[in-house]
Amino acid sequence: MLLEIDNITLLYGRIQALHGISLEVNEGEIVALVGANGAGKTTTMRAVSGLRPIAAGAVRFEGRDITKMRADLRVALGICQAPEGRGIFPGMSVLENLEMGAYIRRDAAAVRADLDRVYGLFPRLLERRKQASGTLSGGEQQMLAVGRALMSRPKLLLLDEPSMGLAPILIQQIFTIITEINQQGTTILVVEQNAQQALSRAHRAYVLETGRIVKSGTGAELLRDPAVQDAYLGVA
Repeated sequence: MLLEIDNITLLYGRIQALHGISLEVNEGEIVALVGANGAGKTTTMRAVSGLRPIAAGAVRFEGRDITKMRADLRVALGICQAPEGRGIFPGMSVLENLEMGAYIRRDAAAVRADLDRVYGLFPRLLERRKQASGTLSGGEQQMLAVGRALMSRPKLLLLDEPSMGLAPILIQQIFTIITEINQQGTTILVVEQNAQQALSRAHRAYVLETGRIVKSGTGAELLRDPAVQDAYLGVA
């Protein structure tokens, strides 16, 4: 098992955001977290990446307890996130943003190879490599956020709402690339409101409601689940 979240509780002040969440991600999988706004999806991601401390429970990565580990040390272990809202550096060029993704690495030749890999996945970034990132379209900025995360060569890639604000044709394109990244060997945990796309691509998935996991199964099983269809897929 690559990632294990064991019965975690997380608070925002006096508000309990997560109520004993447990889930696992095995090496080579795409695992999706789906649910409505406020369900606790992004909070769960922040607990994994170390951006929010948890009140109880444990987070383990490759069998190692990382519950109290700083976020930057988790990146060095191989956990990297493309955050909700993209979080790019708008005044820096596309290339400079990608180079920031590799800032902890010292293997220059491998970094160049990974840059070529990112350009292969996202040819538009190669075309725009000298352009200020703040002038990119929303879809291009999302490509850049994912590409920057890949530049750390993660063992586990965290994707938070990769389709947010994108046109339907771009959503399809982003998820096709996410599948390709996984097929190249990167394990992925993805938070996504577009349940149709997420469940179609995921090996396994969890449904969150008000800080609790209410369903889990394979992506295909949850796509066929009448309650999931009614709540998240617009199928009565």
